[in-house]
Amino acid sequence: MSAHPSTEAAGDPTDPAAVIAAEDRLVAHNYRPLPVVVARGEGVWVEDVRGNRYLDLLAGYSALNFGHRHPALVEAAHRQLDTLTLTSRAFHNDRLAAFAAGLAELTGLDVTLPMNTGAEAVESAIKIARKWAYEVKGVPRDRARIVVAADNFHGRTTTIVGFSTDPVAHDGFGPYAPGFTVVPYNDLPALEAALDDTTAAVLIEPIQGEAGVIVPDYGYLRGVREATRRAGVLFAADEIQSGLGRTGRTLALDHEGVRPDLLLLGKALGGGLVPVSAVVGTREVMAVLRPGEHGSTFGGNPLSAAIGTAVINLLATGEYQERAERLGKVLAAGLGRLTGRGVLRHRGRGLWAGIDIDPAIGTGRQLSERLMARGLLVKDTHGSTIRIAPPLTIEEEELTGALDILGEVLSEGS
Repeated sequence: MSAHPSTEAAGDPTDPAAVIAAEDRLVAHNYRPLPVVVARGEGVWVEDVRGNRYLDLLAGYSALNFGHRHPALVEAAHRQLDTLTLTSRAFHNDRLAAFAAGLAELTGLDVTLPMNTGAEAVESAIKIARKWAYEVKGVPRDRARIVVAADNFHGRTTTIVGFSTDPVAHDGFGPYAPGFTVVPYNDLPALEAALDDTTAAVLIEPIQGEAGVIVPDYGYLRGVREATRRAGVLFAADEIQSGLGRTGRTLALDHEGVRPDLLLLGKALGGGLVPVSAVVGTREVMAVLRPGEHGSTFGGNPLSAAIGTAVINLLATGEYQERAERLGKVLAAGLGRLTGRGVLRHRGRGLWAGIDIDPAIGTGRQLSERLMARGLLVKDTHGSTIRIAPPLTIEEEELTGALDILGEVLSEGS
């Protein structure tokens, strides 16, 4: 018997086909990755096991806003690894308060609930909103409702998929938790009509990422804030993908000068090193949580707090927001030149774009594979749509070079 049976089962790590075949046998098929086996990453570039280089235009669905292995983040992680990684919240640690103070200053809110994944942040916000509805608003017990938008994506837990309108995410996982009302996105009258005395909160993404980077009309987010305030309802904004510099502002809500009652952050908050998420809220709302009512063994651990603080320090300079805004114009202009030449339409804000491809050229998956063969990594969603969200550290010439390759691949397909 081999001394290392697990290594044998995983196959030759330098052979992409062997690695992919081993994953196919040993890992649940809840994803369909592109056939590339990434082994190294630095900045906006990754290498596969054979040393082929690719420009990463997905950035871990915005978890890698600062690129792969950003030196300041790696340094913060190394420094903390040498001292303390985990205490649980049974004890205080010397990193959490600084992390929470940084988030308060960055967001203009008061109190942080540290968690790990984006879905945990969403679930936590749902609990907080319901507790607030019963204790502050006076909604009768177990009757609180939360208004959400069609085509939303807030995570994969059973509660969250229960109010998804995407059949792939939703179907087959019931029974589902009650208490959610779905209204069309970017439809303020429909949202206002759904608010009543039992409504605890409105939970929306300021930009819908998984749906194809759907940007609402200007004024919609401010309208949501005003409508919720009039109705005595909380506004919970899911900025797990859209936040932390991606759109050219610290938050997508900043484009309309809006502050929610509950702000949900994740992905880039961990710098692409560890999972870090948070619910940040007003002191009044967050005060409904009391010891023992909610928790997380790893939430707020010293390693995550140290890395999250380093992320906040990067954003405090404004450099990454400015880069996203400036290079976002380059991205939009380049996609505009491709409209009618394989691109049917494109949407986006900052360094984030959803691109609808002419189905005659192929599906989004097929185009993603063709771009991979040319050294660009993107990801498809909903048929013939691809998303582009490079690290905010990308250089202009790298971005324009990628747009040139996209144009060439589109012309080959037509």
